[in-house]
Amino acid sequence: MEYVYAALILNETGEEINEDNLTDVLDAAGVDVEESRVKALVAALEDVDIDEAVSEAAAVPAGGAAAGGAAAAEAGGEEEEAEETSDVPDTTDEDEDDDEDEEASGEGLGELFG
Repeated sequence: MEYVYAALILNETGEEINEDNLTDVLDAAGVDVEESRVKALVAALEDVDIDEAVSEAAAVPAGGAAAGGAAAAEAGGEEEEAEETSDVPDTTDEDEDDDEDEEASGEGLGELFG
């Protein structure tokens, strides 16, 4: 992530995103710079409009959250219908027994490590 952050810093300050500038920013931040990663990032960002990419990325969560909330509400209604008409026996009690067994077996692990 440090490499991407360094590229964003360079973009924000209006500096060219090239190997030398990226390496300088990473060095200043105390990062052990891997030349191959610097080259790969510079090549990957060659034809990318970073400001546009950041704007698009910022817009996605807002739209995705609204769509996701509506889908979850619809799915919730469908789940209730499915529960009412389901012929499958409820296994909630069995799940709780399994959880208790797992908790009991985990107690001995604490003793191994003090």
